[in-house]
Amino acid sequence: MSLKEDLQHKIDFKTKPLGALGQLEKLALKIGLAQNTLTPELKNPYLIVFAGDHGIAKEGVSAYPPEVTYQMVLNFLNNGAAINIFCKQNNINLSIVDAGVNGDFDGNKNLIHHKIAKGTKSFSSDKAMSNEDLEQCFEYSRSLVNDIAKQGTNIIGFGEMGIGNTSSASMIVNALTDISLEECVGRGTGLDNEGVTKKLEILTRARDFHGNISDPKEVLLTFGGYEVAQITGAMLAAFEKNILLMIDGFIASAAFLVAYKINPEIKNNAIFCHQSQEVGHRLLLDYFEEKALLDLDLRLGEGTGCALAYPLIEAAVNFLNDMASFESAGVSNK
Repeated sequence: MSLKEDLQHKIDFKTKPLGALGQLEKLALKIGLAQNTLTPELKNPYLIVFAGDHGIAKEGVSAYPPEVTYQMVLNFLNNGAAINIFCKQNNINLSIVDAGVNGDFDGNKNLIHHKIAKGTKSFSSDKAMSNEDLEQCFEYSRSLVNDIAKQGTNIIGFGEMGIGNTSSASMIVNALTDISLEECVGRGTGLDNEGVTKKLEILTRARDFHGNISDPKEVLLTFGGYEVAQITGAMLAAFEKNILLMIDGFIASAAFLVAYKINPEIKNNAIFCHQSQEVGHRLLLDYFEEKALLDLDLRLGEGTGCALAYPLIEAAVNFLNDMASFESAGVSNK
């Protein structure tokens, strides 16, 4: 039998009705196939939060002012954010990356200093970044993932912080799928109906300004943020090392979309952790033909969905490895 058949047989003959563990069974199969083993394991889990500012944020696409990106990074460094709490709860290592925040952190040793610039240009009238910027993002990401992999890590979650980045994600998803901009644009950090209408108008003008772009890297440098680009690069680098990828909400999934367009095989290692309250995220999950582990009306980012879903990923591996089979337990099978 093939590994897939062996894994499915092992799952099916645990002491339970066929399929009774639902999504956990599919997850166990995916992890076993990704690690090419009947006895997968999770080692030294990591979560990386990438932070960056967006030029488009100055044009009123968010309910929060751009300086919140800088303030929230300080909050991460002081262990005061939701992601700090959830990572501590679940024993997940946490790293914070300054990919392009509009502010200085004075050599803070708890921060990874991978700043490209103090925020991207506004994609309403320019490309967000240059080719050189994008390549530097990918180089930084590769070095970071290599360092983490040396610690034995085989599962990484990806989070983000950046005021305006739901706008960036909406543009990326619209450019690389058949999901309309109207369907992509949501409330972000909490816009009212008038705010959503204004946001859609701004983004529609930006799309018309740039015209149709289909090359994934060109889409990323046109509409992405430095944090989005570094997530994409980190996902690709992690997949090269056969690390499992925990995918967070709408923005992280948009970054994953670019990585998927560059290398479709990456989906084999991707675990979609939660379905965001952003309407575009549900449609993007449908595009990937994937179902998220959690649906908790989250729209925080930071990788919170990854940290919350991690115990379920552990459960999928543990039942596969440790749960008795009908034969070993002496339980009658139907």
